[in-house]
Amino acid sequence: MHKEKYGVTAQGEQVDQFTLRNELGMEVKIITYGGRITSLKVPDKNGIFEDVVLGFDSLEQYMEENPFFGALIGRYGNRIAKGKFSLDEQEYTLAQNNGVNHLHGGDKGFDKVVWKVKESSEPNSLVLTYISEHMEEGYPGRLETQVTYTLTEDNSLDVEYKATTDRKTIVNLTQHAYFNLSGDFTNSILNHQVQVNADDFVPVDENLIPVGEIAPVAGSPFDFSKPKAIGEEINAAHEQLKRGNGYDHTWVINNPENGLRFAASALHPESGRLLKVYTTEPGMQLYTGNFLDGTLPLQYGKGFYEKRSGFCFETQHYPDSPNQENFPSVELEPGEIYSSKTSFRFSVKA
Repeated sequence: MHKEKYGVTAQGEQVDQFTLRNELGMEVKIITYGGRITSLKVPDKNGIFEDVVLGFDSLEQYMEENPFFGALIGRYGNRIAKGKFSLDEQEYTLAQNNGVNHLHGGDKGFDKVVWKVKESSEPNSLVLTYISEHMEEGYPGRLETQVTYTLTEDNSLDVEYKATTDRKTIVNLTQHAYFNLSGDFTNSILNHQVQVNADDFVPVDENLIPVGEIAPVAGSPFDFSKPKAIGEEINAAHEQLKRGNGYDHTWVINNPENGLRFAASALHPESGRLLKVYTTEPGMQLYTGNFLDGTLPLQYGKGFYEKRSGFCFETQHYPDSPNQENFPSVELEPGEIYSSKTSFRFSVKA
């Protein structure tokens, strides 16, 4: 593991970048600002290594407004309706930073803080810690969070989350990498063949807040039970696709009782790069870069990130869970340990 200085924040905090590399040549770079993955290089079917995650060239770009490229998300990934939720009959108010709703932890979520590095006894593991104080961004409880990135020798990037609190709170952590397995960010991701291990998904209203029901994917454009191109039905005349401007929904991953299990895969046919995701989480948000608009500069050269130049597999609990009684709970009590694991496994399909 290699460490280098990456930059300094406006508040004078030093940001470091860590490079993990395995014997097969796979390499991941992670900065302490937001715990962000800035680069992830994996081979194609010809053994050519290219970066497959969207990112920037400098810390200054990451500190400016951007769509959470490569970031750790907390305290709550996804949306909370109207920025409000209640615990034990006490209402809490959060930032409305996504229209009338709360998104991804607020004005200064975990994506915008500098994480500390904890020494690890495991090879090729980077352990990041952050303490979110009581009422930070409106959330109750002093939350102590630890995220461990591990690069394995079989080309898997594992992300393990742990958190504890000193009073009842809510927590829903995720990783927000944008993937483009072609290795060329000027390419659209619409030809990626995606499979999602889910019989159901979470429909949303016009503000992308769950309507409170779980709906079957069968017979709809949301059926990825067998691999199909992202672009095959993304422009179908379906109300949910109109509301999301494409796919921006949570799928209910099958067999939650099995713990770490297959959630989704993506294959780029031309390069042969294959990504399989395994998770302990009940859901996964597939986001197809619908709001990328050609204004953010490309990493490694000239050009801009256009609409649908990257997709996200965000393993998580369902959106707005604190306000939805029939969704799996996101509450964390003192004495409990929030624990979650997601594994991004890369290989090649000839």
